[in-house]
Amino acid sequence: MAVSQDILQTYRRPRLVVARLLAMGQREDRLLAILMAGCALMFISRMPSIAREAHLTGQEQNMLMGGALLGIIFIAPLGFYCLAWILHLVARLFGGRSESYRARLALFWAFLAASPIMLLNGLVAGMIGPGPGLTAVGALWAVLFLWFLSAGLYQGYWSKERVSA
Repeated sequence: MAVSQDILQTYRRPRLVVARLLAMGQREDRLLAILMAGCALMFISRMPSIAREAHLTGQEQNMLMGGALLGIIFIAPLGFYCLAWILHLVARLFGGRSESYRARLALFWAFLAASPIMLLNGLVAGMIGPGPGLTAVGALWAVLFLWFLSAGLYQGYWSKERVSA
């Protein structure tokens, strides 16, 4: 299935999508592509708020964009890998029976699947600015991300159901 269709289906049945991705086999290059796509979309979602900040404060927009690019595209993936390793250790403490690939897939896919709301959050931050609207969209993103992450971790570590590719 196309990535965009998988993202849409994740909003209805996240465990099914994660099961299908797991059934494709362990491919670290696929995981890195999913993570980098999520990071690229996160950088794009930051652009409106960076432009707003540059306009309101008089700072140079290129410098702000460069800092965001460095942090999101080059440093954030390292943090995601560390977080996935911690999630794997926590899952193992609670009786999870699998390898760390599944934690990475669950985390990276949850991040990419929640990216449409992350893009909406960036638009609200850039066009409206701080306020209840931005808080509501940010909370919606956090809830969806945690739902996708928990469903992915459950499918990867505890579920007996298996889906063929």
